[in-house]
Amino acid sequence: MTNTAITQQQNSSTIGRLLGGIAFTFIMALIGYELSKVPGLDHVGQLACAIIIAVIYRQIWGYPEKLRTGIQFSAKKLLRLAIILFGLKLNMDVVFHQGLVLLARDIGTIVFSILVTLLLAKWLKADASLSMLLGIGTGVCGAAAIAAVSPILKAKEEDTAMGAGIIALVGTFFAIAYTIIRPFIPLTDMQYGIWSGVGLHEIAHVALAGAPAGPDALAIALLAKLGRVFLLVPLSFILMYWMKRKGTVESDSEEKIEFPWFLIGFIITSLFGSYVIGHTMILSASVMNGISFVTSFLLTMAMIGLGLNVSLTDLRTKGLRPLLAMVITSLLLSVFTFFTM
Repeated sequence: MTNTAITQQQNSSTIGRLLGGIAFTFIMALIGYELSKVPGLDHVGQLACAIIIAVIYRQIWGYPEKLRTGIQFSAKKLLRLAIILFGLKLNMDVVFHQGLVLLARDIGTIVFSILVTLLLAKWLKADASLSMLLGIGTGVCGAAAIAAVSPILKAKEEDTAMGAGIIALVGTFFAIAYTIIRPFIPLTDMQYGIWSGVGLHEIAHVALAGAPAGPDALAIALLAKLGRVFLLVPLSFILMYWMKRKGTVESDSEEKIEFPWFLIGFIITSLFGSYVIGHTMILSASVMNGISFVTSFLLTMAMIGLGLNVSLTDLRTKGLRPLLAMVITSLLLSVFTFFTM
């Protein structure tokens, strides 16, 4: 066999592994999506369902090494694409013109969540990297925030997956708890909406908790949440600066931090969605819903890729203490924001 034939065969094999891995994450994500429609699991969400499926698969059948190339493509490239498309959900015009007061609360939420989680993690002797991710996810916007900052913090893929899975599940329990106690707490519907938007983890959790209080409460809840999503961008640049300084201190040569170019895409899509769509470009609700579905599904495929890196042994040995730190932080955040309404 000639060198050209060997090269062609190798290229064909690489492409096959790439496509096969992508198809694998697509099928697994589809299963997760369908499972999320099952009564009970519909409150958990497709991201959490996908991660659970991936973790179970890994424990039973192991990591599908032959498909690693495509699986890693989903976990990294599709993840960044999903974050970019996620920017379309952020209406910056609304944040700037109607949410500036809420933005101050959102800043407090993020600072509180990160600092308290890290302090508790130090006290509990929990894994610092995973705890940092959980603190950011709690303060900003859940799994999407964890996925966005992981490359900046140079987090391990298994930590990213564990963090995303933990926050999706815990956030769901908190959202359900909010809806249960709502009739018994002395807050108006609007105050409850603000409380939900400032205190809960992901946009889906805010929507779940805010909807029972009515459309106005849900609108203010989502506005408060969008402010936290908006703050993901400046937080990412702060983390880049922090990592750069940390690298300088810990080594003789300055550590090079990879610039998160996908955040520039996130900003561009946010601007496009805020000032172009609905103004100079009109898109129907069905088209926007379709884009939102694709975004969520791409993120689900990425979660499959990340979840396959999770070992339950690692989760038991390093995940329980960060989980405890995050739960305590979430409880304190809910109590603190409640009494400042």
